[in-house]
Amino acid sequence: MDPSSTTYRVHKCSKCPGGTEYYCESCPCDLCQKCKQNHVKNLKTIDHNVATYRDKFNNIPTQEICVRHPSNVYRKYCEPCQVPVCDSCFGHKSHRFPVSLFRQSKHKTLSLRGAYKTKQQQHRGTIHTIRSDALFYRPVLLPRITDDIKTCRTEFSRYQSEMLTKAQKLKDLINYVVYDLLNKVFCDFDFKHRCLKQKMETNRHIVSLQRCVHMYEQSTFSALQFLSSIKTALTQIHLTLHTSQLSMTESLNKEDVMESLSAIQITERGNRRVGNQCLLKLTSGAEFHQSLTLTGVGCCDHISCVTSDRVWVSNINNIMLTDTTGVSLHRVEDSCSDLYGLHTVNSESELIYVDRKYNINKLSKDMKTTTTSIETTDSTWIPRCVYWSPSTGDLLVGMCNYWTKTGKVTRYNQSGQLTQTIQNDNTGRGLYSKPNYITENNNGDVVVSDCSFISRSGAVVVTERGGRHCFSYTGPPSGSRLQPRGICTDALSHILVCDDTTNTVQMLDRDGQFLSHLLIRPSGIFTPWGLSYDVNTHRLWVGSGDNKTVVIYRYITRQDALTASADAMESLGEISTTGTETPQQDTADKLHSSQLSMTESLNKEDVMESLSAIQITERGNRRVGNQCLLKLTSGAELHQSLTLTGVGYCDHISCVTSDRVWVSDINNIMLTDTTGVSLHRVEDSWSGDLFGNGLHTVNSESELIYIDRKYNIKKLLKDMKTTKALLMKKKFFKWRPRCVYWSPSTGDLLVGMCNYDTYTGKVTRYNQSGQQTQTIQNDNTGLGLYRQPNYITENNNGDVVVSDCIGFSGAVVVTERGGRHRFSYTGHPSGSVLRPWGICTDALSHILVCDYTTETVQMINKDGQFLSHLLTKSQQMGVPRGLSYDVNTHRLWVGSHNNNKVCVYRYIDTQDALTDEDTHSTDEDTHSRDEDTHSRDEDTHSRYEDVFSSSTPAVEWRYLGY
Repeated sequence: MDPSSTTYRVHKCSKCPGGTEYYCESCPCDLCQKCKQNHVKNLKTIDHNVATYRDKFNNIPTQEICVRHPSNVYRKYCEPCQVPVCDSCFGHKSHRFPVSLFRQSKHKTLSLRGAYKTKQQQHRGTIHTIRSDALFYRPVLLPRITDDIKTCRTEFSRYQSEMLTKAQKLKDLINYVVYDLLNKVFCDFDFKHRCLKQKMETNRHIVSLQRCVHMYEQSTFSALQFLSSIKTALTQIHLTLHTSQLSMTESLNKEDVMESLSAIQITERGNRRVGNQCLLKLTSGAEFHQSLTLTGVGCCDHISCVTSDRVWVSNINNIMLTDTTGVSLHRVEDSCSDLYGLHTVNSESELIYVDRKYNINKLSKDMKTTTTSIETTDSTWIPRCVYWSPSTGDLLVGMCNYWTKTGKVTRYNQSGQLTQTIQNDNTGRGLYSKPNYITENNNGDVVVSDCSFISRSGAVVVTERGGRHCFSYTGPPSGSRLQPRGICTDALSHILVCDDTTNTVQMLDRDGQFLSHLLIRPSGIFTPWGLSYDVNTHRLWVGSGDNKTVVIYRYITRQDALTASADAMESLGEISTTGTETPQQDTADKLHSSQLSMTESLNKEDVMESLSAIQITERGNRRVGNQCLLKLTSGAELHQSLTLTGVGYCDHISCVTSDRVWVSDINNIMLTDTTGVSLHRVEDSWSGDLFGNGLHTVNSESELIYIDRKYNIKKLLKDMKTTKALLMKKKFFKWRPRCVYWSPSTGDLLVGMCNYDTYTGKVTRYNQSGQQTQTIQNDNTGLGLYRQPNYITENNNGDVVVSDCIGFSGAVVVTERGGRHRFSYTGHPSGSVLRPWGICTDALSHILVCDYTTETVQMINKDGQFLSHLLTKSQQMGVPRGLSYDVNTHRLWVGSHNNNKVCVYRYIDTQDALTDEDTHSTDEDTHSRDEDTHSRDEDTHSRYEDVFSSSTPAVEWRYLGY
């Protein structure tokens, strides 16, 4: 084959038309130089491992010339000397450098490839920091430095002028002192007498010296005699200047001089830094990044980040180190079992935790050595939470006195010495009750998640570093009380706290002002409990208080000005480049292909494929939408109330006809009419639980479908005599059915199920033959949608509507017929507490749900927007629990949670009657539309004849109609 005629494919960047130089191992994708820079700067991909293609294919060049021996190339790498060597640099087997330099010592050598890999691994973190952070900060710092250079000359001129002025004042002051000494002090002092006296003493001393010399020169004296005589002959003389009596007549002292000099201040500065407010900003909402299911813990009470991919997670049993796979890497068995925020991590990646004896221990980085940092000696104060401060290196400990039911925060320095105690506010009143979690904000504020001993409420208590009380946050403006759990702060000084009352993660600013509900009953977690913020990747780790799920979110991104190029490259990457042809050429090719003769390329399959592109909707009888016929009234009007005999209360209602319904309580299912008398009773139904259950439904044949006590799904025929098993329990395995609904639109059976081992739920769909055709369990991120489905129904558009609740809160979870999650309604206003029970939909596609928290029936539209409280607690009904909508009479049946009453309401009425003129106009419009449709049909038929006029006789055309 001729190489010149061979087609070669150029390897291009995955995000732009440019050539590729780098490869991302995490995505994976190919990257050019610019896209690589944007890839490692973007917070979405900041932790991705980007390498060159040389590293990917292990293509490391080893033919480099030795600088000491130019005729040779490097062969090995000397590990002690940290230099490459060639054959002439060492002997036969062991490397030897010249004697003068290395004393004939034998050095260990490595292969170049192995040494390169080792060095690359050692500096991998530094390289990543430079790529993702240093290069990101560069465009921010450079403009500021440029601006500073422009202003330096002006600023320095001002400082220089001030310094010259102060120097002149100091010089004048010194001159004045000298003048004062010469003219006012020394002039009155008797120096002459003093000097004469010193002259006489000096003369005597000189005479004594001459006498000693004379004695030394006499040969009759021995050396010993000379030393003895000179010891007593020489006298001591001390010449001093007698200025002790000098005094300054003016008020000049040291403080005046220091004050003058201290006015000139020179501030020492470190490295230039950029504030996070200039680099980061909040996104429109929390974005899912990753989820992991842990092995070895039941739930996730507290999380402490070690690195961007390793965290310590704890629950009531132990503390476990895990990575992003969820697998246990190490476990601490001696931790305290009744605490929440019981561990933290210091700058050396060492775990600090509270053990079972309430001592504070430190586990070394190698996971082998445990030392006691702080020993608890006072049994009245028990540590409940710890936090290591990155800014000071101190250890903050939240403590509690169980006798007085009060708390305090203590600070310990790096030597383990107690340096501070924060306990009371400025009035002497105690700040804390039971500190469960503790952290620190960027400004040094101490932030504590404090819970009350008495009620299911608490507060986020914030004090400044010195201990002064700043504020206590007790809940959002909506008025719901706060039961705080996990807490953390982010790079923008926001305070994030998990609220167990509303199952939300709430965001506050540094001054305690509520900003938003960052997360509301997040899928898969449902009850957010543990929180930890990763300062390197700006991601939030959220742990569940019910299960072993941890989800990582992103809600902070980098500023637009700094990531504009990255976004531009991403948008370019969305433009597919399938070839080098121009659009005009591509269009010409299509036109050319359209002129192919029908005799050459037309067959039956082609015709059917062409026709299938034209979709003709099958139409039935012409119907008018309910929105044209029905309307909401001004409020719900009581139509009838009935007192049932044979049930204690009304968990669930299923309409059979306009005057007959099935009603169930915890004991049985009963058929009744508008008199309230029992007409039939099903004794083997499931007893349900305190949350109530939609355990029965009615099909189009007026047959009852229900869940029996063995979790089988049965059907009671219309004659009330024959019971038929539809679905057996063994088909469900660990899943138990909790609610059922027969779909009038499809004839399918929807079943809400729960796994009591994991407390997760799902919805299964069975066709009329009893075959499972669909399972709805997770959202588009793979996280679970349900915890415990109690009631289930279907809306007019095919949406599956589930009342999902466990404990004190829940949600109305709505998915489309295909299973895609549409929304989860958690109450009004957003972030409120919703405890949903009975649920139904009406002819106008409204969703109605009973809320036990507010004791109301709430109405929302099909898209989850709150409309109104349709019903509130009344004397006739009590607390609403069971709901059923009669599609024939458009009446709402509401069952009570307090008693055995059922109330029937009207809240939908027919539209005002159309006038004759309106009716006539409507008929004319309909006739006009019919004529237009007929005209379009004729045009379509004409085009079909034009297309098939040149076809072969073998092609048969049949008009199928509507």
